[in-house]
Amino acid sequence: MARTRTAQPFSAQPPLTGVISYPVTPFTPETGALDLPALHRLTNDLVTAGSHGIAPLGSTGESAYLSETEWDAVCETTLGAVAGRVSTVVGVAHYSTEGTARRARVAARHGATAIMVLPQVYWKLTDTELARHFAAVADASDLPVMLYNNPGTSGVDLPPETVVALARQIPNLTMVKESSGDATRFRAIRELSDGALSVYNGSNPLALEAFRAGAVGWCTAAPCLAPRWCLELYAAATAGDQERADAVLEELLPFLRFIVGYGLPRAIKAGLEIRGRAVGRPRPPLLPLPEAQVAELRRMLERLDTHPIPAQAEARAAGQPA
Repeated sequence: MARTRTAQPFSAQPPLTGVISYPVTPFTPETGALDLPALHRLTNDLVTAGSHGIAPLGSTGESAYLSETEWDAVCETTLGAVAGRVSTVVGVAHYSTEGTARRARVAARHGATAIMVLPQVYWKLTDTELARHFAAVADASDLPVMLYNNPGTSGVDLPPETVVALARQIPNLTMVKESSGDATRFRAIRELSDGALSVYNGSNPLALEAFRAGAVGWCTAAPCLAPRWCLELYAAATAGDQERADAVLEELLPFLRFIVGYGLPRAIKAGLEIRGRAVGRPRPPLLPLPEAQVAELRRMLERLDTHPIPAQAEARAAGQPA
């Protein structure tokens, strides 16, 4: 039986801010089974590199290709590796409302900060069906809910008016991850919710534009391969150092476009192998990144590794390196 909730204003304090990193899900090369020790190492690396939050079990984590037992193991392992050092938002999307709600309860049991819900559907749902789905999942735990709008993977587009209307009906739906690629939506969501609904960017090439439009976080797999550049972009953007932010993005943008264009699980796993931190192949039907693109990615990573990060405003004024 659903619990009765009293409507309340949006939360003024988002539970997640900054660079929120996606870990991929490692599989053993021999059998394709979960490689939980590798997942623990990767998650710990993301935290120690400076990520402000960790977001497992989205499309980057190949959540759609995991059994429920595997999903539970990845959730437990990732949150155990984080060990409360930073905030966590767990992707709980499932084709059924019951399955999504079950995953929400598992995430809560293992200590997630929040859950992320994508309208992952097969049949096209009506507005009423979508609203009831989100409400049922939100009711499954007391965790804050991040609504994930990614029409490219879900086939469902939730415009700002729909997002804000849903949030007004569901008290613990306080965050929105916007990945449609439409930069105008960051500001629109904030304005329609009177600045109280926290907005997160999930479109890598729009990272800087999103921060300038009021996004409080950037959800990205890029820190798996280039954590310092991602953190420097966030630092420059939030400090208002526009010249530096533009310069950092100029260097980082080809890499961000590449990993999105060739698919995050493929590109990130190829990049980790280049870095000597192999996490196995993507799970079928996904295939590994082709060799020509692996070579291109290698060149990009070598450039980011050797190219100096643009100086901070104070250092530029003093004529000193950053």
